[in-house]
Amino acid sequence: MPDRTEPAQTSAPGRAVRTASRRPVEAVLFDFHGTLAQVEEATAWVTAAAAACGTALDRIRATALADRLLTAGRAGGPLPHRVPPALAELWADRDLYPHAHRGAYTGLAATVDAGIDGFADALYERLLVPEGWVPYPDTAPTLTALRAAGVRVGVVSNIGFDLRPLFTAWGLADLVDGYVLSYEVGRCKPDPGIFLHACGMLAVDPERVLMVGDTPADAGAVAAGCAVLVLPPGEAGRPNGLGAVLDLAVPS
Repeated sequence: MPDRTEPAQTSAPGRAVRTASRRPVEAVLFDFHGTLAQVEEATAWVTAAAAACGTALDRIRATALADRLLTAGRAGGPLPHRVPPALAELWADRDLYPHAHRGAYTGLAATVDAGIDGFADALYERLLVPEGWVPYPDTAPTLTALRAAGVRVGVVSNIGFDLRPLFTAWGLADLVDGYVLSYEVGRCKPDPGIFLHACGMLAVDPERVLMVGDTPADAGAVAAGCAVLVLPPGEAGRPNGLGAVLDLAVPS
């Protein structure tokens, strides 16, 4: 967390008064999933993927499939209950290589027999389109306020595909100064190296950087010298508490 502001102290006449101080924040790094956006609701995800395969699902069947797929493991959702041995290597490398990311999650989805040709790939494709995600309501206002205050913004994510097209589609691309994606830099959070890479990209000293996320992996930025704000996991469509970032990063 940022250095705590020390209370101002009253001194005797003729003596200096120690004023409150806090290191300024010149850049904010954001995690993506669970911090800036959330995956679409599971039943909607399954219904849309089935429709892309030419199959219409009623809500009862879609809900049942969604429950089974969440247990198997969904990208952006709960970790799999069990990773089959045949997928272990892909799973270990999923955030380092695009083919491993796709292979791991389509492989997990394929363990659920939906009886729909091409279904596992269609489920994965929903990750790659803007419609498969829901930005939090406070994402755009927070990024806009940081831009107006001259605070640089980076997105740091453990991910196996490019996030830039999503931000462009949402009209947020101009509010982000750079992206550090694990599969592009070969490092994953909580490795301090990925945060140092982001600080270097933004040309800001780590001690002037605030990392914002929702998991212990994001708190790994402390080892790189950054301040850290960890938010509670948020639900899609509801404010995520990002306003707290402005309290820390934008002078009042």
